Formats: sequence, C-alpha cells, structure tokens
Amino acid sequence: MQHIVRRKKARIERDPSRVITQPYIPGDLSRVNNIISRVLNLPDATAKKMLRQIRYNFSDRHRYLDELLLINFDKVAEYIPHPIDINITKKMLIGSYFTKEYSIESAALFNPSIILHPDQSNVPEGAARFAMSLRATGEGHISSIVFRSGIIGSDFSLTFDSVSEFVETPAMLHDPFYDNHLFCLTLQEMGAWNDTSERILSRLQPFFTYQDLKFSIHEVYKKDPDQSDDSAINAINWVANSNYKIKFNDKTQLSERVIYPVSENESKGIEDARFVQFTKDDGKTVYYATYTAYNGQHILPQLIKTKDFVTFNISTLNGNAIQNKGLALFPRKINGLYAMLSRQDGENNHIMFSDNLHFWHTSQIIQEPLYPWEFMQIGNCGSPIELEEGWLVLTHGVGPMRQYCISAVLLDLNDPTKIASRLQEPLLSPNEEEREGYVPNVLYTCGAMLFNGHLVIPYAMSDITTRVAMVELKSLLNMMEPSR
Repeated sequence: MQHIVRRKKARIERDPSRVITQPYIPGDLSRVNNIISRVLNLPDATAKKMLRQIRYNFSDRHRYLDELLLINFDKVAEYIPHPIDINITKKMLIGSYFTKEYSIESAALFNPSIILHPDQSNVPEGAARFAMSLRATGEGHISSIVFRSGIIGSDFSLTFDSVSEFVETPAMLHDPFYDNHLFCLTLQEMGAWNDTSERILSRLQPFFTYQDLKFSIHEVYKKDPDQSDDSAINAINWVANSNYKIKFNDKTQLSERVIYPVSENESKGIEDARFVQFTKDDGKTVYYATYTAYNGQHILPQLIKTKDFVTFNISTLNGNAIQNKGLALFPRKINGLYAMLSRQDGENNHIMFSDNLHFWHTSQIIQEPLYPWEFMQIGNCGSPIELEEGWLVLTHGVGPMRQYCISAVLLDLNDPTKIASRLQEPLLSPNEEEREGYVPNVLYTCGAMLFNGHLVIPYAMSDITTRVAMVELKSLLNMMEPSR
C-alpha cells in the first residue's frame, strides 16, 4: 500500500518563539497592591528607562506591545487604593508586571486539516492555494488552533507561505445576536429549563444580545431573588459564554491568527479542529469546523463557522448523540438533512443525521473494527470528500502497541450509512522516522483535500510535528475492496 503514497519532504515544525501575551495576576490581592505601590514609588526617570528596556526586549515579539500592556493595566486598575493621576509610562510598566508570554507551539504542532483557501486570487495557472489548521500545544498541554497557508503547484510541488514572527489572538465579541429559540432548546437539552430560565428568556426578543441577556438576568433576580434558581442562571451563563464571536484584525496574515481558549468550557484546550467547505442549499459556501473543548474534566463538542477566516462564530453542539470526540461534518446536506460522522462509543464509526445543525439526537454504527491494525478502535480522519463513486472517508485505526494508522472507506453517495468499499490495509503507517515523538507510533489527520486527481493528506507524526502525503485517487480507489 505504501507504494502509492508519496510523502513530501517539507515538515511543519513547532516554533517556541511564537508567543502570545496573557494576564498574569496573583490570586493574593495584597500582592497585587504591593506590586502596584512599588511601581508607583519609582522615580519617573527609572520607570522610563525600564519601559524602554521592555520595549527593546519584547516589541519584536508583539506588534502592539504598548496596547497589550495597557489592557493588562486595566485589569488591575481597580486595585489602586485611591484615585490618582498615573502617567502613561507607569501604566504600561504596571501592565508589564501583570503580563506573561505563552508559547503556543512549545510542545507540539499536529493534527492538521486542509481545505482550499477562500482567496484563490493571483494563484499560478493549474495551482491552488490552501489553508491548513493545526492543533498547537504549549505549556500545561493547553491546545489552540493555528493556521498555515501555501500553494500546491501544477507539478504537485508544495510551497508554504512564510510564517510571521507575530502571533495574535482575536477580540472576543459578545454583541452578536443569540437565537432565543435555539437558546431555549439548548437549556431544555441540558435539563436546565424551569421557571427561572423561562422568566429570563421570555423577557427577551427572538434575537437578543449578550447585554440584553445580562440585563434580563439582573431584573429577574432583583424582582424575586428567593424564587430564582442559581443553577438555572449558571446554565444560562454557561450557554452564553459557550456561544460567542471572535474577530481578528483583517490586516493580519493567516499564520498570525491563533484561536486560543477563551471560555471556561475550553480552559484546558481546543482540540482537533476538522474544517470543511460546506455548500448550502442556495449554492453559497461557508466554512465549518467541529472541535473538542476541554476544561480539564469534561469535553464539549463545539462548532466554528467562518466565511473569511477573520471572523469566527463559536457555538455549542447539542443532543444525546453529541457525546465524544471526532465529529466530522459532511460538506453538504444529504436528502435534505445535515450529516455527520462521529464516534460515540470510542470504538466504532457512527453516522448521524439532523434537520438542525446544532442538535443531534441519534446515531448508528456504519463501521466496526475488522482488521488487526484497527482491532482497538476506528474513527474518522476528517470530513468526507465527495466523489462520483461515493463519499471518500479517511479513517484511523488503532492496533497493537497503540499504533495509529490511516486508512480509507468509500460510502454510498446517496445512502452513506452503507460502506461501498474499503481498504484492507492501512494507507499510511508510521515509519521509523515518524514513530518518535510526544505520543509514539501515531499517524493522524483531521482532514484531506482533492487536487488534480490526487488526495492531499496533511498528517501528524507522533503528536509532535506535521508533514504532507499525496496519493493518486485512481490508484487508491482501485485498491479498495467491496465491503463484506
């Protein structure tokens, strides 16, 4: 099987120098006050000298360093004991004491997915620009989503765009509108629908803002605090903070953008985004991605929506069938329904259908472990790819010594609950240079794409770095055996 696979030489390596800033505020408020007082007592000349040195050391790592320092100053300004006129130098210097750097890729850069870039302008004839998402992991094993872009040439050469030395997190926006009906359905799914939640939501318009919601909660609680259920209010806040909008500066390069955990539900990581270009009923396209939010104890499947990779809408996925990792959305509706691959039981490949993108209630098994290299478990490796012959699905199988291999199945085009054919062997297995890493013996991908009759598969090697393989589609299909 390996003879039809062409591994490209280029690798996408982690770069510890790519850092973002985060607030760094001690839990002991007396320490916060002490630090602020010490800075305020510095002579102005000393403060200016210190700020010059900070700018010298860090301005080539953060494009808007001064603004970042002032943002973190604002986070502790309330602890200043009494009103005082503080000059801009000391504000930024105070901000620097409550700022730390976080290296988003210091541990690993892996589990990629790839799609055609929404901007195909100025691409050489016969070539295509791609966008790739990757899971970046840093200190504390906290994962985020980063991006790369590049060109696949007509000769199948692979060229990555230069990676900026800057990394930027987006602004979080709570002013998009929430859908009242979907909000209520989500609370009902959670078992959090009661008199309190009904009173809060009934005060709101069919579409409402975050501020509208906070005001309604305040009014209901103020009117009758003894009859207000705190657990329902907590659930409402949980739903609101799990559904949000982020926006990057549209002048940033794609490689500068990092989607870092912002809500409590994903505080320990955003894992394994599977991006897909989705064609809507009207023929227009949008990009979706499923990912797993992790808070250190529980996982929560989430959905990303974007048209331009600048603005992203984040929302929860709900229903009894939303139970595990590895959700992969089909690139269009099938027979009027959304379709998604999943792995509810951690062992088999499932499929599920829904008339609502955000709610999934039932699933069925379409593939069980059959061959020795997948006896432990199987799952999808990204969204299905539509062919004339059927839906091509890359899969992962786990075998002895917890070795992960990548294989493929072909689902019926009109009834994807049926497997038309499948590989009897792995398409990609870890070779000697790919089996060493953070998690040994693992090859994994979160999505491939078609280009000029070839399958382009970016894949992670032992959960630490990423490379790309290409497979001629005709040869792959010829090697697949009818399902038994």
